Amino acid sequence: MKERFKQEYRRLRIFIKSELNARNKNAETGALAVPILRYSFGIINWRIEEKTQIDRETRKMLTMYKMHHPKADIDRLYVKRKKGGRGLVQVEAAYKAEIINIAKYFKGKNKEDQFVNIVKNHESTN
Repeated sequence: MKERFKQEYRRLRIFIKSELNARNKNAETGALAVPILRYSFGIINWRIEEKTQIDRETRKMLTMYKMHHPKADIDRLYVKRKKGGRGLVQVEAAYKAEIINIAKYFKGKNKEDQFVNIVKNHESTN
């Protein structure tokens, strides 16, 4: 399943090749490419190396299609546009945010919900 998600994420190349301006390309990435991976974050166990590899491949594509200079600051890519960055969504940060949101959901959910109880029981036995 991880490979299928990675293949779907690689459709990012279509956005980067397009003739949109840089702001719209980064917005497309955050709106259409990253959510593909977000759906799997609570279900599939992703290793840190895999997430950093996906980010590395994204930066490599940006460099290949001349959206990012090879010697430019990498951290600035992930800073919001309002703060002077490029506004790209980092896969690692999206992973952390999604896991936190799932934990908040399960913690605040009613104890009488049978599906939540099944998940909690399964997690406590593992």
